[in-house]
Amino acid sequence: MTIGGLLKFSLIDYPGKIAAVIFTQGCNFRCGYCHNPRLVDPRRFEPSLSGEEVLQFLRRRQGRLQGVVVSGGEPTIHHDLPDWLRRLRDLGYAVKLDTNGGRPDVVRRLLNEQLLDFIAMDVKAPLGKYRLLTGGRDCSAQIQESIHLIQTSGIDYQFRTTFVPWWLDKQDFREIWRLLKGDPHYCLQPFVGEGDLLDTRWQRALPADYANDLRVIEERWISGDFDFD
Repeated sequence: MTIGGLLKFSLIDYPGKIAAVIFTQGCNFRCGYCHNPRLVDPRRFEPSLSGEEVLQFLRRRQGRLQGVVVSGGEPTIHHDLPDWLRRLRDLGYAVKLDTNGGRPDVVRRLLNEQLLDFIAMDVKAPLGKYRLLTGGRDCSAQIQESIHLIQTSGIDYQFRTTFVPWWLDKQDFREIWRLLKGDPHYCLQPFVGEGDLLDTRWQRALPADYANDLRVIEERWISGDFDFD
């Protein structure tokens, strides 16, 4: 597994736990608004971290950290991900995986081998928009399969969508709500239209009513009422 970064302490990446975050290099999607281009675009990769050094750090933090999040990039593209998760569990850590859901075969294996305690999946758009966002790949079947696997996994999970206002409109969330069957384990992530993005064409100021739109979508998600005026 190629490691592109390590966050040694986090209170927000693993709900309810003090955690470290391992960031893997490489991704099978090309979402223009991605804030981690140095983990996605091989032309921007920085020197990778030593896996043994990361494990040594985690050994020193046993009893002080409670969990480890494996994020990216996209961790499921790495063939040795199961071995890494097994090592983390052997150290006594709870393990959370962040994924885009594009590799349900890997998600199934990790769940079957009981290597995860928590899984978070980005649901980026209604299925019909995935091809445009991810670089031309039709991955509708894979996304649906990953959603089903996660919802029936029996472990803690979360679905989340980054609300990019010039990419998703309010009506799109009706389709996402149907896709997830109104799953209560869902949250919106605000978009920051500045900084280092994968594609600078996504850099622009947010509309003045953005915060209110977030609130309205969250309220409609809870009620299931997406008949916007």
